[in-house]
Amino acid sequence: MPDRIVQELTAIVGPDAILYKKEDLLAYECDGYTIHKGLSRAVVFPSTTEEVAAVVKYLHNKKIPFIPRGAGTGLSGGATPLGGEVIISLVRMKKLLHVDLENRLAVVQPGFVNLKLTHSISHKGYYYAPDPSSQYACTIGGNVAENAGGAHCLKYGVTTNHVLGLEVVLSDGKVVEIGGVPDAPGYDLVGLLTGSEGTLGIVTKIIVRILKNPEAKRTVLAYFDTVEAASYTVSDIIAAGIVPAALEMMDTVAIQGVEAGTYPVVHPPGIKALLLAEVDGIAAGIDEQVERIVGICEKRGVVDVKVARDEKEHMRWWANRKTAFAAMGSISPDYLVQDGVIPRSRLPEVLAEIQTISERSGLRIANVFHAGDGNLHPLILFDARKPGEAELAVRVGSEVLKVCADVGGTITGEHGVGIEKKEEMRYVFSEEEIEAQIQIREVFNPENLLNPDKLFPTPGRCAEVKKGRQ
Repeated sequence: MPDRIVQELTAIVGPDAILYKKEDLLAYECDGYTIHKGLSRAVVFPSTTEEVAAVVKYLHNKKIPFIPRGAGTGLSGGATPLGGEVIISLVRMKKLLHVDLENRLAVVQPGFVNLKLTHSISHKGYYYAPDPSSQYACTIGGNVAENAGGAHCLKYGVTTNHVLGLEVVLSDGKVVEIGGVPDAPGYDLVGLLTGSEGTLGIVTKIIVRILKNPEAKRTVLAYFDTVEAASYTVSDIIAAGIVPAALEMMDTVAIQGVEAGTYPVVHPPGIKALLLAEVDGIAAGIDEQVERIVGICEKRGVVDVKVARDEKEHMRWWANRKTAFAAMGSISPDYLVQDGVIPRSRLPEVLAEIQTISERSGLRIANVFHAGDGNLHPLILFDARKPGEAELAVRVGSEVLKVCADVGGTITGEHGVGIEKKEEMRYVFSEEEIEAQIQIREVFNPENLLNPDKLFPTPGRCAEVKKGRQ
């Protein structure tokens, strides 16, 4: 028999839009960060902004914490319940509401899948630029929450660079619309909400920028016999004034994984690193850019470099890269994805330090990342069946993030903080800076009911801010 809370939520969303039995809730005990899990009180599936607002207002009045959730592809535990929250799943709000090609924008609901937007407008010659590796499954609402990036963020930027306006349900159930007008005066509330990890409000409608397809694009694949040579090549390409649409790198362990994955590409044996570079733009300048990239690779002693012969080969190379995370499951029972950012010029020394951490810990680390903008994704391979290995992987991940912070970088480029990295926030922020951010959260979410205990470290002042104001 459902309890009174479940009965009253059911009255809001309907009996076919709520889960509350333990066996059903298990599917929502974590997101893509599987090391930590928790059980929610219920999961509701609203279909409209009005239903979201009614659910939030009810939970706010009852002082019951709640968590917005998209497709569950997040990698930092942002949608993971810590115990007793109600999850508000937005997957039923999955419509493409409007496309305005003249003004190059689209309006979507939060549950609309990222790649589906490009598929919906490609026949008109347009696309949506942010392209996280999970774009075939992740939702644009989730992308807004985490400020997701992707391979092409080097040239085109991350989600925040493509969000023009938002409809948001605040923590008390009030519905507000922000942005929508380019270069509007006042505070950049759209920028503030984008990347706030569901702690400031629940996004129910999104206005995004869409782009015209480039006239031409070419892809270069280069192999190196040292990680250092590949790393220096990345800096050389950018220093030469070339801004590729994407510039990706994989090391030996990552290459082993993708060769065993779903979209294998036969890479030369013994290769220590590869670079995948894509250039796009007007057709007249593409060949020259490709020649310059090939020349830079050759100056760094490239083992082999080739240009995709056609669209089919281009797509195969990118499928090989895009499925790299999942492919690690072919060579390891478990893996933990990290998300540090460093200055490009520090790539060689940071990758060397990551290798040292790997050797010291005894855990393999596969490096596959957005080399062009210094967004690293070390994948720490472990076996959770072995006592202590999961905990060791978490410690190794923290060590890697400390290295990134120490060279002037930061702890996340696109995966968010969630519960995974909240203690590591101290690597890049002082207690005073953390307190300032908490004070901003309190304006939108004063009772910390909306996605509580995420993003900021504990206990510190985080637990004391409200107490000091009472």
